[in-house]
Amino acid sequence: MSALALLAIAAAGVALLLLAVIKFKIPAFLALLVVSVSVALAAGIPLPDIIKTVTEGMGGTLGSVAILVGLGAMLGKMIEISGGAQALAGKFTQLLGPRRVIAALTSAAFLLAIPVFFDVGFIILIPIIYGFSKAAGVNPVKIGLPVGAIMLAIHVVVPPHPGVVGGAGILKADIGWTTIIGLLICIPVGVLGYFVAKKLNRREYSMLSGTAEQFRLFGTGKSEVEQDATAGGGVAVKTAAKTAPSPAMIITLIVLPILMIMVGTVGAVLLPKGSLASDVAAFVGAPLIALLTALGLAYYFLGIRRGWSSQQTGEVMDSALAPTAIVILVTGAGGVFGKVLTVSGIGKALAEGLQSVGLPLILMAFILAAVLRASQGSATVAIITTAGLLAASVADGGYTPVQTALILVSIGFGAFGLSHINDSGFWIVTRYLGLSVADGLRTWTVLTTILGVAGFALTILVWTLVGGLSA
Repeated sequence: MSALALLAIAAAGVALLLLAVIKFKIPAFLALLVVSVSVALAAGIPLPDIIKTVTEGMGGTLGSVAILVGLGAMLGKMIEISGGAQALAGKFTQLLGPRRVIAALTSAAFLLAIPVFFDVGFIILIPIIYGFSKAAGVNPVKIGLPVGAIMLAIHVVVPPHPGVVGGAGILKADIGWTTIIGLLICIPVGVLGYFVAKKLNRREYSMLSGTAEQFRLFGTGKSEVEQDATAGGGVAVKTAAKTAPSPAMIITLIVLPILMIMVGTVGAVLLPKGSLASDVAAFVGAPLIALLTALGLAYYFLGIRRGWSSQQTGEVMDSALAPTAIVILVTGAGGVFGKVLTVSGIGKALAEGLQSVGLPLILMAFILAAVLRASQGSATVAIITTAGLLAASVADGGYTPVQTALILVSIGFGAFGLSHINDSGFWIVTRYLGLSVADGLRTWTVLTTILGVAGFALTILVWTLVGGLSA
């Protein structure tokens, strides 16, 4: 089959995927599987090989993704239910002072977002945002915008979040380098987000009536937002409310696995290959071991030591797994799509097409992710689908581990911007901050888009510094 025909099949497959998700509201997991099989049939993959390809694509992706996402979700749930998020935000506010509340909460959100999914983390922080907003006499949007922005930035480029972990599995990107690069770039992105949000907030936005009433009643009784933020813990929630963990403990649990992963990454570069020291560093720095270590410490210090029974602690951890099931399945289905593109030869045809167009792969990665994000809403689906489309190009490009990680980060920042009405995150932010759809587009959509472009620009800068443009 000609390269042009294969590219036409790929374009039709992506269009069919978008139509299924956007128009017919078919679940992304089901849509990805149906489109993958349809593309396999159209591309001429032999019938006996199609099921094998689907199985290998799912298994190959989920081999690492399911473990990391599951462990990360458990750690995030322990921090959430124990009251660690509130303790962390309070400590940063105390350190930076009442005049720097926005900067303090944004800094706390940066750390909290590493193990906690964006939507959950933002809802956790809403009572804190409301409390400080009432004390300062300002609209919650002034604090909520920069907080939400940095949490979303972390969500799309820093493991163990599902999109970037799934993308790493498809592109064979190193988790350690992806973590290091993603965190380093997110720091200036967060600072920029603070100032861009400050400029956007020069205009006063009227709160929606329902949110305005909720905000007015906040602190006078048990409001809806507090119920949302503390849901899911039973006895454990009541225990956490009485004895919140220390901020130092929460910071340790978040930073420790990152440091362990960095040990593995740096050790692979500096230590002699095959040496005992190199093997130990690789083992310690494996994301699986790093997250298991942090989770074991959380089990004891956030649970048992603070009065939870083993059953309570286990229930809190188990409660984190159900919400991640759909995310894991969507990620696996994205891996199936990528496998089909590779086996059919579509990926190779796309790689050759990109070379003929002359666009650098890292730029194409950003553009494709941005288009998919804008058209279907889910950042995770955009990352996974883009990674699948570009997997063959990355594999054949001879890129170093750092360059491959940078390509993945560029995909993440492409999926960062253009958050609008087809994105569930858009509705979470606008609902809790009391923004109308129009005001949400003027603020949240503009903010995420600016920061997505800025993050990509910084990624290109790093790419240039490591010699990526000459590769």
